[in-house]
Amino acid sequence: MSDPVAVPVTAETVAKLARGVRLREDEVRGQTVLLAPERALALDEIAVMIVKALDGVRSLDMIAEEFAAKFEAPKDQILVDVISFVDEFSKRRMLELKS
Repeated sequence: MSDPVAVPVTAETVAKLARGVRLREDEVRGQTVLLAPERALALDEIAVMIVKALDGVRSLDMIAEEFAAKFEAPKDQILVDVISFVDEFSKRRMLELKS
């Protein structure tokens, strides 16, 4: 069985959580987790912010611009980090992408 063709992640990519994937608070452990069928990933504070921003409407460039303004940080570096995050999580089939 062949893998589906990977969608390249760029500044214009629009992403959202894949079907069946949910962001939840694990009150017992005191952390936020990304739940998918038969798996869970603990997320740090920055990862939670990125996942919450992935609304299926805004591009990664727009999200990076918002983060740059909020944190007074260079947009270009934030965009690189957001693209890397989205690329990795889409390979794990946790995100759906539109380019």
